[in-house]
Amino acid sequence: MTTDRDAPLMTLVWNDHLTGRQGFLVVDRLVRGVASGGLRMRPGCTLEEVAGLARGMTMKEALHYNPEGRYVPLGGAKGGIDCDPRAPEAYDVLVRYLRAMRPYIESFWTTGEDLGLTQDLVDRAAAEAGLVSSIQAVYPLLDDEAAARKRLADAFAVELNGIGLDALVGGCGVAESVLTSLDRAGVPYAGTRVAVQGFGTMGGATARFLERAGLAVVAVADVKGTIANPDGLDVEALLAARDPYGTVDRSVLRPADRELPGDAWLSAEAEVLVPAAVSYAVDTANQARIRARWIVEAANMPVLPAAEALLAARGVTVLPDVVVNSGTNAWWWWTLFGDIGADADEAFACTRRSMRDLVSRMLDRAEADGTSPRAAAHALAADRLPVIAERFGWYR
Repeated sequence: MTTDRDAPLMTLVWNDHLTGRQGFLVVDRLVRGVASGGLRMRPGCTLEEVAGLARGMTMKEALHYNPEGRYVPLGGAKGGIDCDPRAPEAYDVLVRYLRAMRPYIESFWTTGEDLGLTQDLVDRAAAEAGLVSSIQAVYPLLDDEAAARKRLADAFAVELNGIGLDALVGGCGVAESVLTSLDRAGVPYAGTRVAVQGFGTMGGATARFLERAGLAVVAVADVKGTIANPDGLDVEALLAARDPYGTVDRSVLRPADRELPGDAWLSAEAEVLVPAAVSYAVDTANQARIRARWIVEAANMPVLPAAEALLAARGVTVLPDVVVNSGTNAWWWWTLFGDIGADADEAFACTRRSMRDLVSRMLDRAEADGTSPRAAAHALAADRLPVIAERFGWYR
């Protein structure tokens, strides 16, 4: 009997008999007996999608491995629920899913917010499902569990201009990916235009950091459509007018702001596109509308592989999700394991330093190998996985 060594360690399908909804858990691999990966809720979520995200988590963990740090990378996993998070039954479905997954969360799967869910909602549902925490499987790996849990709780309590630190660090990492690419290309920040698809946790924070760096955010898309202004939107006003799902109250728009169709962000006159919402947003058909020089994947898997090949042929560079949006996951563990404290300045400094180094190494590797940034990121992760396995071991 032979086995596919590239296959996930575990694949699970959950059926909610009350609503007919399905949920999924894929564990790509374990390191020290634990895997890390968030839980998403969206209509149309599939097992294939979750499996791809789980493999991506394995790579994200490996890419942030620092032999001198306290944070030791975990394995990769992902959860998903096929349900609209706005549906009346969504919360009860979430609780039932977590109750069914309780043995895995208690033993080896650490999870948290992802597309469609906030950490507050995950925490509340986890408590109702009888869990101590959504990340309790990692507690046995901590030197001082009580101190670590307090440090992470303190970090989650930090707010800047009404937005929690946990919602900002990921956007800081995405923004740093953009800025690193601009610096390497010799492109000044002033005059560089950005379009963002999705204005939730990741998209909103990315827009804030890029605007503060001097770039102009000229388009923002949410479920109601695209808001655009060629001279730049008032990002702070839009952030203040968001609902919990990232939908902007149009009453705050200025006279020069325009309301356009939902897919207008694709063809925005911008040098940088940041898809920060759903997977598979850019396909072989709509990629032809893109005029940007860079696509920076704040969302997971927003550009289909075939579309990426067509974009590359037109000189459009795609910076892959496995690097770009990895800052949030890393921040959780840097904080919990004690590499950084519950401090915003420390969190942003560590995120910027780590992301700038990682993006630079990825682009250097792509240039040296004559490959895409995505292929280079996968190669960097592949180089590190055997090192992690030799030092810590894993179960496949």
